[in-house]
Amino acid sequence: MNRVLRYLFFNFFVRPVVTIVLGLNVRNRERLPNDGPAVLVANHNSHLDTMVLMVLFPWGMLPKLRPVAAADYFFRSRFWKWFSLNIIGIIPLDRDAKRGGGKQHPMAPISESLARGDIVILFPEGSRGDPERMGEFKSGVAHLAKLHPDVPFYPIFMHGLGKALPKGEKLLVPFFCDVFIGEPLRYAGDKAAFTTAVGDSIAALAAEGRFEPWE
Repeated sequence: MNRVLRYLFFNFFVRPVVTIVLGLNVRNRERLPNDGPAVLVANHNSHLDTMVLMVLFPWGMLPKLRPVAAADYFFRSRFWKWFSLNIIGIIPLDRDAKRGGGKQHPMAPISESLARGDIVILFPEGSRGDPERMGEFKSGVAHLAKLHPDVPFYPIFMHGLGKALPKGEKLLVPFFCDVFIGEPLRYAGDKAAFTTAVGDSIAALAAEGRFEPWE
C-alpha cells in the first residue's frame, strides 16, 4: 500500500508541480545513472531540491531513489516520520551518532542502501542555505566516498529553487528551475581532495549557466 501511495504522490502531484508549475530545464540528462549503486551530490536551497532530483528519473526507478535527510528534523511528529520514510523514502541520518551519541555508525544506513543497488541523494552542505548561495561542503561526502570507492558520485547544480521555495517559506512561487548534471567522480584516496573536487565540479556547472547574482 505504501508503495502505491508513493507512486501516486510523485507521479500525480510532485511531477506535475515540478514540470508544469515550475518548469524544468535539464542539461546533460544523459549523464544520470541508469542504475545503482550511485550517489547524487547537489547544492541545497529548498525542500523542492529532493523532489526535483527524484522526478528526473523514470517512474519505474522510484523505489531505488533514496534521499538522505536528518532524522531529528523529519521525525518531529508521527505523521512526518511515516510520510518521510514511506512516501519520500528517506534514509534517516542520525546526527547524534555523528557526534558520538549513537551506537550505529552514521553512514551505516547509507552503506546498506548502496549495497542494495540504490541511488542515494546527498546534499554536502548539510542543510538548506541562503537563496541561490552555496555554502561550505562538509566532509561527510568524502567519508562516504572512502567507504565506497567504486561507487560513482554525480555532481549536480540546481538554480531557481531557492527563489521558488526558500528556507523558511511555505508559499510556492512559480520560478523556472535549471538543473546541470556533471560527469561522475570516484574516490581516489584523499578525503580533502575529493571534497574539493565535488565542490569544484558543482561550481563549474553553476558557471555554465552564467546566472546573475541573486539579491
